[in-house]
Amino acid sequence: MKTFTKDFTLQEPIPQEGIELALGVMQTGRLHRYNTMPGEKGYAAELEEAFAAYMGSRYCLACASCGSALYIALKSLGVQAGDTVLCNAYTLAPVPGAIENAGGKIELVEITDDYTIDIDDLDAKAARTGARFFLLSHMRGHMANMDKVMEVVRKHNLILLEDCAHTMGGSWDGKKSGTFGHAACYSTQTYKHMNSGEGGLLITNDDLVMARAIMYSGSYMLYTAHTARPDASVFEKVKKVTPNFSSRMDNLRAALLLPQLKILDEQCRRWNVLHDHMAARLKAIPGVVCPQRDPREGYVGSSIQWNLPKAGYADIETFIAKCAERGVSVKWFGNKEPNGFTSAYDSWQYFPYLATLDLPTTRRVLATMCDMRLPLTFSVEDCDVIADIIAEVVTEMGLR
Repeated sequence: MKTFTKDFTLQEPIPQEGIELALGVMQTGRLHRYNTMPGEKGYAAELEEAFAAYMGSRYCLACASCGSALYIALKSLGVQAGDTVLCNAYTLAPVPGAIENAGGKIELVEITDDYTIDIDDLDAKAARTGARFFLLSHMRGHMANMDKVMEVVRKHNLILLEDCAHTMGGSWDGKKSGTFGHAACYSTQTYKHMNSGEGGLLITNDDLVMARAIMYSGSYMLYTAHTARPDASVFEKVKKVTPNFSSRMDNLRAALLLPQLKILDEQCRRWNVLHDHMAARLKAIPGVVCPQRDPREGYVGSSIQWNLPKAGYADIETFIAKCAERGVSVKWFGNKEPNGFTSAYDSWQYFPYLATLDLPTTRRVLATMCDMRLPLTFSVEDCDVIADIIAEVVTEMGLR
């Protein structure tokens, strides 16, 4: 019986250049982003400049986490207490958490069999609710048809915030993920495409949105230390009426990230080699359904998802347990109870109505959907061992 012995949470080491930059920061003791010498930008400001340039965006703000970046972005875009925010029902808990933190009321939109937002349901709920705000989560790196999404955005005059925690380096039809809406947020948590342990990046081309975001993030009156920002005159409109939420990124984490940004595209290519090989192997297993991606989607396959349509609830529990016994870590967003990083929408009961909300397509898709990380510490040969184990468990359980 085959087993797998590698750790699904083990990432590659930080590039040596990042280690050296971080050591330099620690040797000076000037970790705080505003603790710099005269004429010195600091690594947080350098990272903001570099990421804005990479994205082709005018402005960038480095935050303590992607969740805090999402919250700040929602507030900066104008979300007020009680405002409805449209959002796809398949996402991670920090996304509804950011909406709750901003005082918004979440309106969940169905997903489709390919794990992306149901554009028809989005259209209908935008019309029914009169919502002004739309937080689109490109969950697990799956991008919807952004041409059609933007048709709905324009039709209803929605203010679009993209959650790109899983699509840094990705694109739709050649246009980078995060450049479709009014603002976008990215994650630099350990399991994402750049690793600083925790961190977030917020981009926008809007002067006022970025000025508010910098103030919200905790700049005090040191906003001129940001170099990927609008003119200082814009801050005069917001500096006395914008609370300080102390959600800054520090120079230490920025130092770790700067060298990683230089190799991001190559890392994305490497992830897709693993993803595409694993996808081909999974699609060859009878009983396993792995959705076909649109050729216009420039995805980054740092994880992979598939369905076991013949499995019931108990079957999925058994499947996950049997895979785990053989060293393969599979996650499940259809679990009745939140577990680890995964939770279904009906467990976000700080929005009370979600406990009884029925989204039949989303429930059906998530009920048999399996989720698995593909860290760059894996090889193509590792993917073969994992796929063999999954095939054996599927066969053993009669799920073909």
